[in-house]
Amino acid sequence: MITLYARQLFTRLYHHLPRRLFQRDLMLDGLKAGASRTVPAALTRACLECAQATQAELYARFASGPQGLDAAGVAIAHRRHGLNSVAAEQPLTWRRHLWSCYRNPFNILLTVLGIVSYGTDDIIAAGVIALMVMIATLLNFIQEARSNKAADALKAMVSNTATVLRADGPGGSGVYQEIAMASLVPGDIVKLSAGDMIPADLRILHARDLFIGQAALTGEALPVEKKAGVAGEAGRNPLECGNLCFMGTNVVSGTAQALVIGTGDSTWFGQLAGQSTAQCAPPNAFQLGISRVSWLLIRFMLVMTPVVLLVNGFTKGDWWEAALFSLSVAVGLTPEMLPMIVTSSLAKGAVQLSRQKVIVKRLDAIQNFGAMDILCTDKTGTLTQDKIVLASHTDAFGKRCERVLRNAWLNSFYQTGLKNLLDKAVLEKMAQEDAGLAQARWRKIDEIPFDFERRRMSVIVGADDGQARLICKGALEEVLGVCSRVRHGDDIVPLGAALLAQISAVAGELSLQGLRVVAVAGKPVAMERGDFSRLDEADLVLEGYIAFLDPPKESTAPALEALARHGVTVKILTGDNERVAAKVCRDVGLAVDRVLTGDEIEGMDDRQLALIARATTVFAKLTPLQKARIVGALRREGHVVGFMGDGINDAPALRAADIGISVDSAVDIAKEAADIILLEKSLMVLEAGVIEGRRTFVNMMKYIRMTASSNFGNVFSVLVASAFLPFLPMLPLHLLVQNLIYDISQIAIPFDKVDEEQLRRPQRWRSGDLGRFMVFFGPISSIFDILTFCLMWWVFKANTPEQQTLFQTGWFVVGVLSQTLVVHMLRTRKIPFLHSRPSWQLGITTLAVIAATVGMTFTPLAGFLHLQALPGGYWPWLVAILAGYMALVQSMKGWFVRRYGWQ
Repeated sequence: MITLYARQLFTRLYHHLPRRLFQRDLMLDGLKAGASRTVPAALTRACLECAQATQAELYARFASGPQGLDAAGVAIAHRRHGLNSVAAEQPLTWRRHLWSCYRNPFNILLTVLGIVSYGTDDIIAAGVIALMVMIATLLNFIQEARSNKAADALKAMVSNTATVLRADGPGGSGVYQEIAMASLVPGDIVKLSAGDMIPADLRILHARDLFIGQAALTGEALPVEKKAGVAGEAGRNPLECGNLCFMGTNVVSGTAQALVIGTGDSTWFGQLAGQSTAQCAPPNAFQLGISRVSWLLIRFMLVMTPVVLLVNGFTKGDWWEAALFSLSVAVGLTPEMLPMIVTSSLAKGAVQLSRQKVIVKRLDAIQNFGAMDILCTDKTGTLTQDKIVLASHTDAFGKRCERVLRNAWLNSFYQTGLKNLLDKAVLEKMAQEDAGLAQARWRKIDEIPFDFERRRMSVIVGADDGQARLICKGALEEVLGVCSRVRHGDDIVPLGAALLAQISAVAGELSLQGLRVVAVAGKPVAMERGDFSRLDEADLVLEGYIAFLDPPKESTAPALEALARHGVTVKILTGDNERVAAKVCRDVGLAVDRVLTGDEIEGMDDRQLALIARATTVFAKLTPLQKARIVGALRREGHVVGFMGDGINDAPALRAADIGISVDSAVDIAKEAADIILLEKSLMVLEAGVIEGRRTFVNMMKYIRMTASSNFGNVFSVLVASAFLPFLPMLPLHLLVQNLIYDISQIAIPFDKVDEEQLRRPQRWRSGDLGRFMVFFGPISSIFDILTFCLMWWVFKANTPEQQTLFQTGWFVVGVLSQTLVVHMLRTRKIPFLHSRPSWQLGITTLAVIAATVGMTFTPLAGFLHLQALPGGYWPWLVAILAGYMALVQSMKGWFVRRYGWQ
């Protein structure tokens, strides 16, 4: 029964504890893991009706129009449909939250013991047990409520938005505006581009090469193309309708305009959410680590409790009393404050990180942050300034050319997809010249959006004189691949091998200067055409190059040095060419022995890639899937890998990493995939986050390590005393009260200071180290427990059943004070108080526990607890025992550190 309850606890606790921070991630994981995909027939019917309706019918159905809803229409829709949020993501009511904090096996075991005590007329024991349950439950309830409140505030800082078209009044013109996704209502018209999350269930009105990744709902690995138009009547599955998009999916490439047909719980995602949250997402590194540690403690409890029962039953002859005593021992061995300590530590870490411009989406990501030993990151905006300047515009032979700049500007100005830093640099450059004149002469006809397979994008523009041109801009190799000619002065000549080598040398020279080279090409097209595709990107004329300067940040080199000092290796994964990447890395002090390119990676199997990736610093010309593959290879080698990215191409790697890191300015899909959001794209900010993650982890481990070693020592002492004493060394009530006091003394651990040495290297779960620590330091406390037994037996003559209360009181005081003070001995590898001082919270808690324990024996409460006042001669012996214990622990700690290290 205990094992079953324990499984339920650790399933619930560590998959569900920080529920408000990553509920949607759990739901998506649950869907992908195979949650039941059934939705009400009414929703299926409504989706199919929208798919088969004309645009006019859709506008009438949702009281909307081509210009979008006006303010009055939005207000009516809000009252009718509410916010665009899923009920499964909403907070629990306080009653359900309080119940969830109570229903763990530790509290249930205590409740059973309390009922048994009440049934045997042991009212005092039952009252103490009830107090323990109440304190544990309320502390966890309060701390979780605080964590959820802090989480809501942090998430509000990085919430995703949608671009929506709304009328500026009844019958007015439509104006695009950015609003929170939660504010969308049915009838809104939204604009989609590459990198956007689908914010609600949508019907496509207009689309251009729109590809949607909907693996979260359907399990399809490849993106699905979506088009405008009326769907046929044959289909019965809305997910297969080519003109519908669903909340929770994302735009891989292309652009679109779509009408919102469902929000919140009325979406396909909303209906599945309640089913999928019942499923457990696969455990991450944090959950696996704490589960292993917890099971170590539980297995120890399951082994030792029957041993205590048998020893006391055979030696005392009272099996009922032995059973109660062994159950009390079992309670003492279970870390019932573990949920509260974990929640407090993680929540404190999240709040502290927010002050350093690091927003935590998933509480358990904090531990992975501290465990990270490899950081993979893009070059642009991380090593370099997040502002790119157009440095030159030349023809294919290196001569300055204004025609190339104008073509590049037309491409950047008229494309409606995701405008990146390169496009912004081109627009800024032309803003000082004849941009207005160029715009007046040309109008947009069509576009072929960017994607990461082609690595280029094209616009088709028409001039006032009836001419039309396709203008293509993109990565050098990909643009050259669709060019058959090159402009040389006023002539257009075939692109032969000799010319190709010559212009490649020009581009190579620019790359060696650290400039990012983008090729520009084009060709005339027929004005009357209105539907262009990727097939039209052929037989182009290479016009020349635009080159961008992306200078390194001044803070990059110091940040890389700081990360290296803290045991984090930085690797650069970029889509840029190898020459630019290598030069930038050398400029910031990163050693570059070789650069591994995407083409080379394609020829490697996973094992070869893992071996080479471990020794390689710079990877260039990578596709999104190659980035994810490198991250996965490093993880399989046993590393804890972080990935930092902000683009559409970074989303696969963000999900593949142990910890995904993005920035507030990232595209929606990157922010959704990330665990950590930086409000400032800087490695210095990242270093601060790594340190805070380690501090949080160390404080959690303090509680676990101290609890494990103390519990082991106590059980060993109980077995020795039970074998030789004619009475119980402690009553079940004493064990419960001792456990309660000891747990209260641990409440301040999440706020404790951490030694600098423990922040210098990654911190990871090592259950084997915990077992060694428990076996090594536990028996040390037993030595002094046995000395206390001898003291009470021979010095104070508490050696008969009539004098057992004196004996039990003497050991009770030693047990509480030694367990409280050993916290300070084991919280640091240094000499406590002299070389490493605790936080003021932990210091005050320790003093309060000491005062309460000593004072308890002199108050009327002692009688209720079956304790008594201790003689004056006891106190010098107590000081000597505690001093000897602390001295031995300190000396043995030095040997342990030299032999095994200190986590």
